[in-house]
Amino acid sequence: MSGAETGQGPSRGQPSLIDLFREEARAQGQILSDGLLALERAPRDPVTLEACMRAAHSLKGAARIVGVPAGVSLAHVMEDCFVGAQQGRVSVDAAMIDVLLSGVDLIVQIGQASGDETVSQADVDAFVDQLNARMNGVAAASPSSFFEAPKADADFDLSAELTLAAPVEEAAEVTEAMDAMESTPHQPVRSAELREPARMLRVRADTLDRLLSHSGESLVESRWLKPFAQSMLRVKRIQRDASRALDFLHESLTEAATSASTSMAAPTAALDSRTLDALDEVRRLNAEAHRQLGERLAELENYDRRSTHLSQQLYDEALECRMRPFVDATGGFARMVRDVARSLDKQVRFVIAGVATEVDRDILDLLEAPLGHLLRNAVDHGIEAPSLRLALGKPPEGTITLEARHSAGSLFISVSDDGGGVDLPALRRAIVQKRLANEATAARLSDAELLEFLFLPGFSMRDTVTDVSGRGVGLDAVQDVVRQVRGSLRVTQEALVGTRFVMQLPLTLSVIRSLIVEVDGEPYGLPLAHVTRTLVLPRASIDLLEGHQHFAFEGRRLGIVTAHQILRSGTFETVSDTLNVVVIGQGAASYGVVVDRFLGERMLVVQPLDKRLGKVPNIAAGALMENGDPLLIADLDDWLRAVEKLVVDGELGRVSAGTARVVAASKKRVLVVDDSLTVRELERKLLAGRGYDVTIAVDGMDGWNAVRSERFDLVITDIDMPRLDGIELVTLIRRDPHLRETPVMIVSYKDRAEDRQRGLDAGADYYLAKGSFHDQTLLDAVRDLIGEAQL
Repeated sequence: MSGAETGQGPSRGQPSLIDLFREEARAQGQILSDGLLALERAPRDPVTLEACMRAAHSLKGAARIVGVPAGVSLAHVMEDCFVGAQQGRVSVDAAMIDVLLSGVDLIVQIGQASGDETVSQADVDAFVDQLNARMNGVAAASPSSFFEAPKADADFDLSAELTLAAPVEEAAEVTEAMDAMESTPHQPVRSAELREPARMLRVRADTLDRLLSHSGESLVESRWLKPFAQSMLRVKRIQRDASRALDFLHESLTEAATSASTSMAAPTAALDSRTLDALDEVRRLNAEAHRQLGERLAELENYDRRSTHLSQQLYDEALECRMRPFVDATGGFARMVRDVARSLDKQVRFVIAGVATEVDRDILDLLEAPLGHLLRNAVDHGIEAPSLRLALGKPPEGTITLEARHSAGSLFISVSDDGGGVDLPALRRAIVQKRLANEATAARLSDAELLEFLFLPGFSMRDTVTDVSGRGVGLDAVQDVVRQVRGSLRVTQEALVGTRFVMQLPLTLSVIRSLIVEVDGEPYGLPLAHVTRTLVLPRASIDLLEGHQHFAFEGRRLGIVTAHQILRSGTFETVSDTLNVVVIGQGAASYGVVVDRFLGERMLVVQPLDKRLGKVPNIAAGALMENGDPLLIADLDDWLRAVEKLVVDGELGRVSAGTARVVAASKKRVLVVDDSLTVRELERKLLAGRGYDVTIAVDGMDGWNAVRSERFDLVITDIDMPRLDGIELVTLIRRDPHLRETPVMIVSYKDRAEDRQRGLDAGADYYLAKGSFHDQTLLDAVRDLIGEAQL
C-alpha cells in the first residue's frame, strides 16, 4: 500500500510547509550569521546569545516538524553551544565562531537543497563532532576540514526528504508548531522591538511588472490633460476675440441704421431691425458658449489636478510593491568581509548605513555581485595589515562602510574604506608595463584619469593570482552592471586616508526623467542622470586645438561632436550663430554633443525594445511622448564609446566642416598643417584675424585626410612631421586629379637652397622660411596666392 493510501506520505499542504521551512532556514540562518559576527566583537553579550539560542531552537523545531533529521542534529548541537555560552561553560572565541558559521552554512544548504543539490551526512556528522570537541575543550581539526571528506551515500535532498513527521490527523499539532516557527522574530540582532507581522500575499513578479508598467503609462497619460487644457484656453481667447468683433459689428450696424432711419424706406428699416435682432441672438449665444467653455475648462483643470494626483499615487504605490529595503541585499556581506579579512590576517570593522533605503527590486537583484567585488577589493587592496596601520598611527582595525541613500532623484550606493588609498605611482607603472600608455603619456595623466584605468577589463595591479584578487576581473564587471541599469560609477581616493567608490543609480528602471532633444527631425530622450549640463553655445567660442574642435567648460576644454555623426543620421546644418549643446560624460571622458533643438524635459515610461532586435547601437529603450508619438531613449554610454571610436579612428567630424558652410561660404579656406602647437596657433590666429576660415591638421597624415574630405583654397604645410612629411603631402596633392590645382605653401625652418628647391620640385607654389618670416610676410604671401579672405 502506498504512502498516500496509508496517510503517511506528503499531504496536499506539504509544499507550503517545505516553502516555510526554506524561508525559516534562510531567515534564522541570517540571524545566526549576524549574531555570530556580533559575538566575535562581544563574546558574552547576553542579548546576542539569547537571539542566537532562540534561532537555533526554532530551526530545530522546524526541522523536526518537516522530518529533516540532519537539520535537527545541526540545530540541536548549536543550541547546546549557545546555552553553554550563556551559562559560562563554553568560550565563544574566533575558532568556535568559525565552526558555528560552518554549521550555519550547512543549515542554509539543507534549506536550499533540491534535486541534485544535496548535503552529505558525513558533513553533518563531522560538524557535530567538531562542535562537541570545541565545547569539551578538545582541539580538533580545522573547521573546514570536514567539508573535504568524501560524501556518504546518505545525502539529503529537501524535496525528497521533507515529509510530515505526523499523520494528517495530527494537522492541528503541525499547525501549532508552524505558528510557533512564524512567531520567532525575524529581525537583526539587538532590535529592541518586535513588529506586528503584516498580512502577506504572494504575487508573481511579472504581474507586479505589468501593474507598474500600466501605472507608469497612466501617470504619463494623465499629464496629457494639462497641455490639452492649455490648448482650450487658446480656443477661449479666440472666442473672446470673436465676441469683441460681434460687439463692434453690432455697434456699427446700429449706428448705420440710426443715421439712415430718416431717409430709408420702411421695408429697409424693418430688414435692419431683423438683422440687429439676429445679431443680438448670435451675441447672446456666443456669450453663453463663452461662459460654458470657461466652466468646462475649470472642471477640466480640477480633473487634471485630481487625475495627476491619483495617477501619481497609483504609480507610487505600484512602485512601492517593487521596492525592497537595501538590507535585503546585504545579508551575506558581513560574513564575506569577515572571512576575507581572516584569510588575509587583517582586522576589519564592517559598517552598513541606510539599511532601510528603498531600492527597486530589479536593481537590488543585480547589486549583490558588484558590491561583493567592491567589498573584497576594499579588504584586499584598501585596508592595510594591522602592523602597518600601527606604524602609520592608525588603529589596527580598519573600517569599511557600505552606505545607501536617496538624493536628487537618484540612488547613491558607496563603498569606502580608511585604508591606504590607491598607490598612484604603482598604478602609473602598471599602465606603462601593460603597454596601455607610454611613459610620457602616463606622466601627464591626472589622478582622475589614472583611476579610470582601474575599470579596464583584465586590469590588475597584482602580479600574482590569489583566491581574492589578481585576475583582473572585478571593477570592469562592476561598471558593466552599473551601466546595465543606466547608472554611473566613480572613484575618489586620498593617500593614507582611503578610497571611495560611488554608484549613482536610477530609483527605478520603469520610468525615467529625460531631456528630449531633436536630431535630424526625430525626438530622442537623454536620461537626465547622465546629462551634465545643457548649453546654448556661441559658434565663435569653438576653437581648434590639436586638429579637433573644443570649447571652454568650467575651466577645462571639452571636445565637441554632432549627434548626427554619433547616430549616423543625416548631416547637421544650421545658419544660426549659436549651437545647442548637451554635455555628457565624466571627468576627462566628457564631450559636448550638438543637437538640433531642445524640446524640454519629460517623464518617460521605459518600453524595452524587442529582444529580436538584439542590442541596438546607441539606443537603450523606447517610449511614447504625451501625444502618442514614439521616441528612442539614448544609451549615453554608447554615445561616449562612439565618440571615442571616432577620435581613435580619425573620423571625428567638425561642426564647422560641411555643416556651417552656409555661414562661412563667403570666406576663403586655409588648411594649416604643422606638428608644432605653437606654430599652428600662431599661423591660425594670423590668418583668422585677416578673415580667413582656418582649419588645423596636426601632421601630414591628418592634413592629407582633411584635404581629401573638405575643400580648401590654400594648404600651408611644414616639412618635418611624423607619419607623413610635408614633401610627401605636397607630392600626394599634386598627384590627385581633384587636388592638383590647390595652391600649396611650405613654411619650414629649413632655409637652405637645396631644401627650398626640393619643396618647389615637389610642387609647392611658395616656400617661406620660419626663421625669417614676420606676420606681414606670411599674410602677404597668402594674399599673393589666393587673394583677400572674402570671396
